[in-house]
Amino acid sequence: MKKVLKFIGKTLLVILLLLAVFLLAMTVYNIIMTKKEAPLLEKNFGQLVEVDGANMNIYSAGDGDHTVVFMAGWGTPSPVYDFKPLSDRLADSCNVAVIEKFGYGFSDEKPGARDFDTLVNQDREALKKAGIKAPYILCPHSMSGLEAILWAQKYPDEVEGIIGLDITLPDSADFESMGWLIDLSTWFSKFQGVTGVFRILPDECSEWCSDTEMKTVRAITRRALTSETIYREFDGIFDAFDEIKSAPLPKTPTIQYISGQNKESEDWITAHQAVVDSSDNGKMVLLDCGHYVHHYDYERISEDIKQFISELE
Repeated sequence: MKKVLKFIGKTLLVILLLLAVFLLAMTVYNIIMTKKEAPLLEKNFGQLVEVDGANMNIYSAGDGDHTVVFMAGWGTPSPVYDFKPLSDRLADSCNVAVIEKFGYGFSDEKPGARDFDTLVNQDREALKKAGIKAPYILCPHSMSGLEAILWAQKYPDEVEGIIGLDITLPDSADFESMGWLIDLSTWFSKFQGVTGVFRILPDECSEWCSDTEMKTVRAITRRALTSETIYREFDGIFDAFDEIKSAPLPKTPTIQYISGQNKESEDWITAHQAVVDSSDNGKMVLLDCGHYVHHYDYERISEDIKQFISELE
């Protein structure tokens, strides 16, 4: 028995040593690649505008009487490339814009408040300075849904539609009990950014980005994974919940897409149904795919958005 335990102990020690060597090698490689990739971050894909003393990136394309504004979920490193499956398919029928908040994509890091009222006002100012005029059809994913709902509540004349991509809403989940999960997710993201482990993990953007574009995506991802600007957004999530619940939900026309992983959640469905019921013209669409619904059902979603726009007219 002692021999067995001794063998197991030695085996575990060898595994730990190999893991340590692997992580050390990855960290060194990550440092080298970070320096090599630095020039890629200076080749901006979009338009930099000054907001609150720092540069914020806005990508725009297309032409039309309506403007669809894509808003990335928390921690999505490169919104411009993340939304490419939709923006490429819509640019022939309407204006499209992608907001890259501070800490994301080509935008600067930003000290100071990251509450959701601040995020909304920075979004609005960035679009105006980029020459993209309201009203907008907001297309938020995940946690940026809070920004979209607040935007429509506070500035209804600026929002003519909301296309929700499996968005976070007050009461859509028990977020207070998920604090440990958020902490774990934050730790793992920082771990990936420091060690470079993300470089060996699959990235869905590779399905629609060229090899050259993926080099830029990796450079952006490395920076975003260690961005305190991004992580501070969680500090204001419960205040955003309270603010949204203190006012009527918007009457804005809406489509609310629900991912396969959330459509079995009663709280998630109930929260989104409330948004649909409040809308003058709303519907909910249940999908059988992951949380990043625009990575999977982009053909259907892009066609739905075109139909949505035609109904607005």
